[in-house]
Order: sequence, then C-alpha cells, then structure tokens
Amino acid sequence: MAARSNDEAAGSDPRRLFVFSGGFLTQPRIRRILTLAGYDIHIGKPSGPGDRIGVWGRSPTAPRGEAVSDWTDTPVVRIEDAFLRSVRTGREGGGPPIGLLIDEMGVHFDSSCPSRIEHILATAPLDDGAILSRSRDGMARLKAAHLSKYNQFDPALPVPEPGYVLVLDQTQGDASITHGGATASTFREMLVFAQEEHPGARVVIKSHPETTAGTRPGHYNEGHAHGHISLLTDPVSPWTLLDGAIAVYTVSSQLGFEAIMAGHRPRVFGQPFYSGWGLTVDENPVARRERRLTRAQLFAAAMILAPTWYDPCRDRLCSFEEAVDQLEAEVRAFRDDRAGHVATGMRLWKRAHLQKAFGREKRLVFEDDPGRATARAKAEGRGLLVWAGQETETLRTLAQGLPIRHVEDGFLRSRGLGADLVPPLSLVADRSGIYYDPSGTSDLEQLILDGPPPGGEARAERLVARLVRAGITKYNLDAEALPDLPDGRRILVPGQVEDDASIRLGAGREHTNLALLERVRAENPQAVLIYKPHPDVEAGLRKGAVAGAEVLKHADIIVRGASPAALIEHTDEVWTITSALGFEALLRGKPVTCLGMPFYAGWGLTRDLFPEPARRTARPTLAALAHAALIAYPRYVDPVSGLPCPAEVIVRRLVRHEIPLPGKGNRILSKLQGLLASQSWLWR
Repeated sequence: MAARSNDEAAGSDPRRLFVFSGGFLTQPRIRRILTLAGYDIHIGKPSGPGDRIGVWGRSPTAPRGEAVSDWTDTPVVRIEDAFLRSVRTGREGGGPPIGLLIDEMGVHFDSSCPSRIEHILATAPLDDGAILSRSRDGMARLKAAHLSKYNQFDPALPVPEPGYVLVLDQTQGDASITHGGATASTFREMLVFAQEEHPGARVVIKSHPETTAGTRPGHYNEGHAHGHISLLTDPVSPWTLLDGAIAVYTVSSQLGFEAIMAGHRPRVFGQPFYSGWGLTVDENPVARRERRLTRAQLFAAAMILAPTWYDPCRDRLCSFEEAVDQLEAEVRAFRDDRAGHVATGMRLWKRAHLQKAFGREKRLVFEDDPGRATARAKAEGRGLLVWAGQETETLRTLAQGLPIRHVEDGFLRSRGLGADLVPPLSLVADRSGIYYDPSGTSDLEQLILDGPPPGGEARAERLVARLVRAGITKYNLDAEALPDLPDGRRILVPGQVEDDASIRLGAGREHTNLALLERVRAENPQAVLIYKPHPDVEAGLRKGAVAGAEVLKHADIIVRGASPAALIEHTDEVWTITSALGFEALLRGKPVTCLGMPFYAGWGLTRDLFPEPARRTARPTLAALAHAALIAYPRYVDPVSGLPCPAEVIVRRLVRHEIPLPGKGNRILSKLQGLLASQSWLWR
C-alpha cells in the first residue's frame, strides 16, 4: 500500500505508528513531519488494524521493527530522507531534513521489491502538463541555484577542464549498494569499464562528501589516481562537475539521478530507483521496469509526487517549490557566511539582529576601528560587513583584497520605522555597491540584468499579488483612515528624508521636498497633488520637514498617517525623486515618474526625467524586477523560528502581525532619541 498523500493525511484520523528506534523520539523535525503526514508515534506493541511499524529505511535498527512486524503481522512503513535534505550531511551536524520519503511499499534504494517511487513511475499517468512544467522548472532551478541533497560545497570552486569521464564514488556499506544488486567489487569493475569504453580520456573519480569529511570511507582513494585517472575531493558543485563531463558512471549515487537532470544518460552498475526507465545505460537492469519515461516525468515522481516536504518556519507540510524556497534561503546563508565576517560601522542597537542574520555559521566580530577590523578579517580569513554609507576611504585602503559587503535594510522591512529602532526583517549585503547609488553597479542591478531563474517570474507574481491584497509596504505602520480626496487626476507626491543617501547619491536638480513639489506642480498645473510626508520626518527624527503653508502653495492636500498602500490605490500616478513608495506604486500598476534614479528606474518601467545609467540596458517585466528586489537580493530571517527564510514567510508574518515587539532596551532608546532628534548621528 502506498503512503497516504498530504491531503488524505490532513483529512483523516492519524494512524498509530509504533517505532523501535530512538531517533524517531529524539529528533523533533522527523516526529513533526510524520505527525503532519497523519501518523501518531507510539512505543509498545501494535494491536489495531490500522497500526503501522515505522523503521528508518534499511538501517541497522530496522530489524527490530521488522521482527515485531513478523510477530504481530503489522505492516511496515519505511522512512528515509528525501532527495533534498539540508546544508550538511546528517553526520556532520547538518540539521534535520526538509523532507521525508514515507513509504508503505518498500524503500527507494531496495530493488528487491517496488517502492512508492517505483510504483508512481510504473503506473501513474505522469502526463499532467502542470506537473511536467513544474518538473522542468524544478530541474532548471536546482541547477541554477546549485542545490543538491547536501549542500556544503562551494559553487565557486573550479572543476577540472571539461572533457572528462566522471566516476562517482559512494561510501562503503551504503544501503543503496547492498540492496541495489551491487558489491564493493562493482566499483572496481565500473572503473575498468570507464577506461575501456573511453580509451585515452581523462577519468575523474568524485569522492563522496562524507568520505571527504572523514566520517565514512569510500571505495576509491589516492592509490587509484594514476595516469589519466585523478581523484577529486574538493567540495565542488555537482552541477558544475556534471557540465564538464562527457560520460557519467555510477553504481547507485544520487549524483546519477542529478546527471540525468543535467542531460546525461549515465552508465549504471547498481539498481537505483532512477535506472530502468530508458534514461540510463544499465549493466544490471531490473526486469520489471519496462516503462520508458522522460526526465521531467522521473523528476515529477521523485521530487514532487513521492516526498513529503516540510516548511519549518510555517510548521506545515508544503509543496516541492516551497521546500526549495526554504532550503535555498538556508544554503544562501551558509555560503555567504561560512567564512565569517568582521562587522564595522554598525550601531549598537542593530548588532543583535545582525548577529542573527549573518552570524549563523560563525559569530560576527564587531570592530569599529578600521585598522583592527581589517587586520582581524585578514588574520581569520573573514570578510567585512560595513553599513552602507559608513565605508571610509581609510577602510577601503586597508581592506585591499578583502571581500566587503555593504549592508542595508531590504524593501520588506518591518512593522515600524528604523528610526524608531524597530529591527529589520530583511537585510541586503551587497558585494558590488548598494542599490540606491546609481553612480556604480550593485548586486541588485546585476540581478535585474540577469533576469529571474526558471519559475521566478510566476513566484514573484504570486508574492506581489499577496502584498497588494494585504496592503503590505516597507514599514507597515498603524494607519489612520484615508481622508476624503479631491476629485480630478490625482498625483501622489511622497516626501523623503532630505539627507538620505538615496537623495544625496540619486537625485538630480530637485533634491528637497519643496523643490519636488514645485516641479510636479509646474508640470501638472491642473492635477490634484497629494503630498504625503515621510514618516521619519513627521516623527521629527530626520531632515525634510516643510511647513504646511509652503506645501499647500503647490499641493491640494497633505495626507498624514494614512496607509501608503491605500493612498496609492486612490491615486492615478506617483511622482517622486527616489522614494521606495514609487516601487510600491509600480507593484500596484500605477504610472511612476522619477526625478532621480532609484533602483527601479531606468529599466523601461518608469517615466524617467533623470538620465539613466548606460548600464541599465535590460527591459525586465514588472515581475522580474520584483523577483530581483524582493526575493533574490535581500536576505530574510524569520522572527519566529530564527531560521533564514524566503520572502513569503516574512509576508505571512507581516499579514498576521506575527512580529515580536522590539526589546525593552530598544523601546527606551527610541523614546530617548526623540528628545535628541538633532543629534541623530548617535543612533542612526
């Protein structure tokens, strides 16, 4: 019997699952996934007709449950990690899995009987256009993001020159070898075949990650490296490695599955789940596998239909795509932060949150003195984090050769103002520059030029629709009711902080709020101008206040405290210098005119009265721009679980008000700064 689907599990009473291995009781994530999938974990003797016995694959502890199954005539459920698991391997403290294969038929690597995956591959229609489209996007997305089952590799590491035959090693005693019709001698045979079938070609043996880490021995070692044969132990990206191969040889490695996804037809010497479907050259075929499938169909069964995926931030079962969203966020944090950072130019009140955001792999070291900061970074192999705008010429000179990331708030920031010391939910750490400075390139600009990954535009469209529907903007302040607005063609003019870096670096002739109003009125004499002061300025915390009488010489109405989203909905267009409100208006389908050069201008989506940089040659769709700005550029930390997370989790937190209040110290300091607004350098 196949394991129940997530929908079936959610709509029925849980089955009792009796376990005889401590891991099911001591690993909360595994227990939680099983519970959500409809199983109620127990210890003791099964006795009911719906009872099941849970074992971990074909592990050393599985015979305990199998013996009880024989004794009580109770069916066995075999549980294994799904084919995307975590950053590191479980033996390296890689954390809990993001998905499980819950199988009431068998286990995917045991070819002696069909498993749930094999049953799907052999009998399911697998011709649904929507699922196949998801499969194609999924394959391309994993490759583009360099995601695999384990992800402690470095995509930047070089691989051998293309043109090699790739031979994949596995760990000794691996269950997929023992139960897949192979032995240790199969690996010796496979290496001989690789040389004989490709005479004169270079052969690259890829070590298993656990062998490289020293936790489990493999079948090959340096003694096998001679002549045209080399042993690769570097933690390179499997996708880059597969790109350079002319042929792939495997016994039953998951990399053989990924080789199929990468376009290869691997030579297979064992009996893994992916062999026998016309996508491999099989030395030891499984006779009952007669169906011929496409890569997309194989991927659909193994990655979309068979696994049970889990969202650890929202604590629920989820789709394959949502699991990839989460794993991608965790892997990105690992890759960005694995070497550690020395943080400089960071105000005290920001440091706790910066530690959560960037200190997950190695705790941040805070050092304000440029000399000591750069010396420590060089001595410990760390990079530098500097708050954007705080980088001095001295720091740039001393930091020659060090990677520097410029930190700023993201575009889905919080419920509350940074000037009120409300911690951000998103941060950017830009290697190239910073998004608000059009004089040079930035990571965001490059992301827009490159375009979104497969499936990225559709994901961004869903995210934007959710933002618009819920009225989510950058700060999400408690809003007053929208006042009655004059009839006519309404132009919203958002005020800005006049000493803000985006004004200093991205404004043209108009760089004050009064000059902005004068220009808009001059060019739109018959329009209804609605002026909305910036909330930081209204609070008396930043520069840019304009007397009401002066504003009303040009504007028809001043709107204070209203929701920006509601205001945008009731206006016809927006004129701005560089305000993020212009971006929010674009997301809501409103025409936007820019007098400066914000990150969202110069791409053909706005009317620009300021010359765009020649670099901005792309013409992205609005969804592509949104993907770059809201999904790919920022990093998010879930305020509930503390995990790196995708943008969708933050939107949920904002919509549901699941945001913890700032700490007591921040609240006290926020009140104090109101008394010291003229000394804002103390807290900004």
